[in-house]
Amino acid sequence: MIKTCLLLANLSESSVNSLKMRARVRLFRYTWGGWRDSLSIPNLAPKIVVRGLFSPMNVLQSACLFPKIFAVLAVCLACTSVAFSAPCDDDVWMVSTRRLPTICRMPLSAAIGIERLNPAVNCWERSDLQSLLDDPTRPLMIFIHGNRYSTADAKSQALQLARQAKRCCPDVAPVRTVVFSWPSEQDGILLRDGRIKYERAFADGHYFAWFLGHIEPQRPVAIMSYSFGSIITLEAFQDLVAAQRAGRSDVQPWTHRSGRTNLVFVAPAVRCDALSPRGPYRETLNCFNQLTLIINSEDRVLGFFPWIDCKQSLDALGHVGMPRSWLPTNVDFTTTNAATVIGKDHGLSVYLRSSVLARRICTGATENLVQP
Repeated sequence: MIKTCLLLANLSESSVNSLKMRARVRLFRYTWGGWRDSLSIPNLAPKIVVRGLFSPMNVLQSACLFPKIFAVLAVCLACTSVAFSAPCDDDVWMVSTRRLPTICRMPLSAAIGIERLNPAVNCWERSDLQSLLDDPTRPLMIFIHGNRYSTADAKSQALQLARQAKRCCPDVAPVRTVVFSWPSEQDGILLRDGRIKYERAFADGHYFAWFLGHIEPQRPVAIMSYSFGSIITLEAFQDLVAAQRAGRSDVQPWTHRSGRTNLVFVAPAVRCDALSPRGPYRETLNCFNQLTLIINSEDRVLGFFPWIDCKQSLDALGHVGMPRSWLPTNVDFTTTNAATVIGKDHGLSVYLRSSVLARRICTGATENLVQP
């Protein structure tokens, strides 16, 4: 690709008959000069030159002339632009099930995709489960996003959450932030899209159970679930309870584990009776030590939840909340109605922009999790 670009960059304008094509060749050479230097190609000037690089018209015309080359260069430029940004010390990882099929039970193995943010160059790199869990004493803060998230959205939100936690809880020892990214890109209008992702969330709960089953019992864990992420969390806990009862030795037990588990639900899109005495997830109450519940009684998206699963026709937990009496006395519980702050919005970014709610979320995740 580089050799092709250099050949085009050195193309003589006199060898092109059309005056319009000559102008475009000249434009490509001019624009390529900025790309070439920013990519640090050997034997070329190391100084970064950005002439013509950010001109929309120049980039558009170059793309019309060389579409395939421009597509490859755009990807390279995106990576290098990240590399030239300021280094960070964020310990952020991604566990992805976006390329995995729908399943109906916890698998014996799963080819989940794992990436980590390289703090040296501020760029995402492929990794593996062993590297993610290399230090059993390092706490994990797992973020499970909701519907209509792309991979880039999930990474960006996880990074925002990690940095927000540092600002809100500066005295807490460092934690490793992990985003559990599932296939939730928008697919159709609200109700159709919601029903598709509602069903998919149950399948990803099985994958999440497999992932949690590989975390050491002594490692502190915080799980921050937003919207449909609450279904994934509770389904995973239920799978782990069943696996422990069945005596499965390939996953770690999760009930009454020695490491602390904090649970944070933000606008949870799960049935309101999920943890009630006769609820479907009653057996999961021994899987966590603390529950921080943030609801929004004015949330217009959660207002449609009864139409997502027409067989149940129940309100969302994030819309109506739950009483303290449903939980054991040894489980810490706090609940907040964010309606006066958030209004009818449903996006997690709106919650994180509120200093009060962001502190409530981050404190609920890290409280008593680790000692500084």
